[in-house]
Amino acid sequence: MSKFVRQSKVRHLFASDCKPEETYQNFKLSTATGDHNYIKGNGLYFGVAIQSGNGALAIISHTDKGKQGPQPPCLDGHKGPVLDFDFNPFHDAIVCTGGDEGKAMIWGIPPGGLKETQADPLVTLNGHQRKVNVVRFHPSAEHVVATGSADNFLKIWDAEKGVDKTSVEDHPAMILDVCWNYDGSQIVTSCKDKMVRIVDPRSGATAGSCEAHDGTKTTKLEWLGKGTKFCTVGFNRQSKRQLKIWDAKKLDKELSSHDIDQAAGVIMPFYDEDINVLYLAGKGDGNIRYFEVVDEEPYQFYISEYKTTTACRGVTMLPKRVVNTADCEVTRMLKLTTSTVEPVRFVIPRKSELFQSDLFPDCRAPKAAIKADDFFHGKNAAPCTMSLNPKDRTDSPAQAAVTMSKVKSASEVQKELDAALKKIAELEDLLKKHNIAH
Repeated sequence: MSKFVRQSKVRHLFASDCKPEETYQNFKLSTATGDHNYIKGNGLYFGVAIQSGNGALAIISHTDKGKQGPQPPCLDGHKGPVLDFDFNPFHDAIVCTGGDEGKAMIWGIPPGGLKETQADPLVTLNGHQRKVNVVRFHPSAEHVVATGSADNFLKIWDAEKGVDKTSVEDHPAMILDVCWNYDGSQIVTSCKDKMVRIVDPRSGATAGSCEAHDGTKTTKLEWLGKGTKFCTVGFNRQSKRQLKIWDAKKLDKELSSHDIDQAAGVIMPFYDEDINVLYLAGKGDGNIRYFEVVDEEPYQFYISEYKTTTACRGVTMLPKRVVNTADCEVTRMLKLTTSTVEPVRFVIPRKSELFQSDLFPDCRAPKAAIKADDFFHGKNAAPCTMSLNPKDRTDSPAQAAVTMSKVKSASEVQKELDAALKKIAELEDLLKKHNIAH
């Protein structure tokens, strides 16, 4: 009896191991503990939270492979460990960090990368009273960033102005994860009270909520493309790891539920919207499972699993614009171990040497669709896109200049004001003396 094989262009997707000379070595990672992802990247750099006297984030160029120095140049402005960070999707030279002391900071990376340690951010986002667990940039609006904290507040910032525009108070416990939808008109959050909430980032109103998983461990989130579906990865009451898929408009029951295994580490989800593949990377183990997401039941199909014996501390998926289309590389990840960073490339083999347009539709471009003011005044916009066809590509790998000016702190403004008032008083005294003399 013949077995029915479901047609799928991603059925033969597999992970390609990197060569030793492609790895980055000799990192001394931050000793902070938790369910945070200690590595993220963009088109030019990746960041790793490392040990330092305070809280430091090393910024490494993708071209700087091999053994790193004992103390690489880093962003070192926090008074406690860096717990989360995010690169600006439109400016490779801008990154936002969240620290254990309750501050978020916006940093500018100089052309050519960090050559020396920086301690002076462009902007300091003051407003949280406890540690900042989550930092996420808006997918289409320039310089808009969300931060989630252990003070139970979700804040939406105009990062260029350093202004807290929305403060969401509906979470009764620590915020664990935050994820924007495709156009940034909604945010899904997970909280220590086991609830998942759909939040309006401008009004702060909660549009819906549900208890995603019975277990008490961290729930991670990922929006699944352009529609209303998103996934949660958490634990059931027996501490089994679970994947669930939801419709944001119907939170009374999940669309799909899949038990994964009994391991203890939190799973980090990453969605490749161009090929509809969901990757699940477990902290503490060396495995990355991947599923094809579809629009009807069962909503997900297991494809395969990348297995290694080296446990990971974190994983990040790089922007699609970095993949090698000639080799049919559809996704590239960076895996963080105890001391190394290893690229993991996912490939769908094709015999033809022509550009595979079905594997590489137009993807997100490093260009903002709207300004922050437009977003906060109610405008939504889908992310800008670009072609990956080598004949049509218009993006350049060269780093653009930092497009944010340093925002002065209150103390700096007060110092300048005091100096100006002193100068005015001196001029007034001089004018009085001049009038008396005449």
